Amino acid sequence: MTTLMLILLLVIFSAVVILIWAKIKGKSIPTLVIAMLIFMGICFAGIIAFVNKGEDYQAYQTLNWQPLEPEKIATYVEQGNIVFVDITADWCVPCQTNKANVLHREQVVNQLNQQHIILMQGNWTQADTVIEQYMGQQAAAGTPFNKIYGSSYPEGIELPKALIIDDVYRALALVVK
Repeated sequence: MTTLMLILLLVIFSAVVILIWAKIKGKSIPTLVIAMLIFMGICFAGIIAFVNKGEDYQAYQTLNWQPLEPEKIATYVEQGNIVFVDITADWCVPCQTNKANVLHREQVVNQLNQQHIILMQGNWTQADTVIEQYMGQQAAAGTPFNKIYGSSYPEGIELPKALIIDDVYRALALVVK
């Protein structure tokens, strides 16, 4: 597909060059047509650059989420692990935004896939007493809810509702000190 996109981009810019050459030779070609083709070419080049920026958008599928088991968090932390808790729901728009912008990004996935990081997820799409009890203990109002536990912070570090990649990196760095 990339080759096809590059060929199409080459055709657009070749057409621009041919039209400019024809206009210089005296053909009556509207400048607006040339300007629009240039604009289309630039837009298309931007799309190609975005699509080919090298990130694996399917990397999140390698994450090994376990069901939320709050009673195991302290044990995992005592064993030297980091526990990343994600409370989400299918109907939660901010949850889906956090996934798209942070949790499913390849660089974050690579961090979370480390052997000493345990991923626990509670999907609150349907009522769940385990999630309700955990959220009550955390005094958390609702989704999205993310918390990272580690040896330096056995009580965990709650992340902001609207995540950015640096939030995850900072919390991971703090819990291992």
